[in-house]
Amino acid sequence: MDTSASTASLPLDEHKRAVFLNLLGDDDPAVVLAVHAKLVSLGPDVCAWLRPHTLSSDAVVRRHARAVIQHFEGRDAEHDFLSFCLRHGEDIDLEAGALKLCCTTYPTTNCAAYSAVLDEFANELRDRTPSVASPRDELEIINTYLFKELRFRGNEENYFDPRNSYLSQVLDHRTGNPISLCTLYMLVARRLGLPIVGIGLPGHFLCRYQSSEGSIYIDPFHRGRLLTKADCVQYLLDSAFGLNEQFLAPVTTRRMLMRMCGNLHQCYLHLEQAANATRINGYLLALARDNT
Repeated sequence: MDTSASTASLPLDEHKRAVFLNLLGDDDPAVVLAVHAKLVSLGPDVCAWLRPHTLSSDAVVRRHARAVIQHFEGRDAEHDFLSFCLRHGEDIDLEAGALKLCCTTYPTTNCAAYSAVLDEFANELRDRTPSVASPRDELEIINTYLFKELRFRGNEENYFDPRNSYLSQVLDHRTGNPISLCTLYMLVARRLGLPIVGIGLPGHFLCRYQSSEGSIYIDPFHRGRLLTKADCVQYLLDSAFGLNEQFLAPVTTRRMLMRMCGNLHQCYLHLEQAANATRINGYLLALARDNT
């Protein structure tokens, strides 16, 4: 591949490029870190030169070349997510927002492919629920498919794993936290035309199916357990939060994205990943802006 034209603006001659490539394969992590920092300082033009080396026969060079490129891809994804948050109001597109958030940490995320997975789930369920007797019956069919057949579940063993908050990772690993699993549930339900919203209880997150027959609350973190309003009230009474009707009100999709980011911020603080916590805090500030 001829990369001379695409790297013409790169302030490195051929000799320096060869030196940097050699140092990327060094056994000393401190050396590689310094080279990574230098290459990042040269700006995104460095990606055109490095991209062919992501196919290098040297596995170490491949890995570090990809790391530099992913740095810039992640930065672009972060700008895209922030711009998306700042452009939209309370009814922000939940699916687009959740997947754009994934890209900020996993820049190679194929958003269209994950949306297609959700389409596939909904199509399978559509074939199973042509004419059910009641909302509860329909929810039981959805729960059987998502939580028994596909084996989605709440990650109680490693609750502070940041992957629990990223929809793409939830779809890949079939585990998540309450709000990410509610997001999955809502996105599938919306494809089926079901009236399901998010309910932001303090300390937990649920879905609610509202019909003329009444309300049914769904707990995807606990494999779709169905609850009544009385169950939710009891949860509030048993907790330190107290009874407040506002806790049982639907939350906007923007508030859901804020809560996702808030969870991530807490995860990164718990893991002592200060840089990631600071990055996520920037997203929270963007989402907190009044764009109405």
